[in-house]
Amino acid sequence: MLESPEATSTRPYLIRALYEWCTDNGFTPYVAVAVNDQVLVPREYVKNDEIVLNISFDATTALKLGNDFIEFKARFGGKAREIMVPVNQVMAIYARENGQGMAFPSVQAPTEGATPTNLTSVESDHGQHESGDEPEPPRPASSGPRPALTRVK
Repeated sequence: MLESPEATSTRPYLIRALYEWCTDNGFTPYVAVAVNDQVLVPREYVKNDEIVLNISFDATTALKLGNDFIEFKARFGGKAREIMVPVNQVMAIYARENGQGMAFPSVQAPTEGATPTNLTSVESDHGQHESGDEPEPPRPASSGPRPALTRVK
């Protein structure tokens, strides 16, 4: 049996599996992303070269969880934005409600002081309801305990 010299990364498959697990269980899937020049996100929401994105069905339009990129459209501050994240820049995917998910090894040199525990969460306002029943805003990093990432087996 012939094998290719480089096997396909497991990262995009694990991201899709955990996304499905989150949605099947009614959780909100978030991805933590290491931002560099290849990442297309609203730069005004990037802190310490990192951003956390809500990739739930309600927060995104035209979500594609591909092998090379995660692509979608979302609203930030009322403005529609195109988002494109190379899969190798995803540091973690987890459920907002309980922190369960998976962290991935970094493929770039980490920024000094940057760890998955000091990420800033960004909520898209695409899925807000007209009745005024808006989702609660993300908590600042200094308020209360930080969510912990837990490996899902």
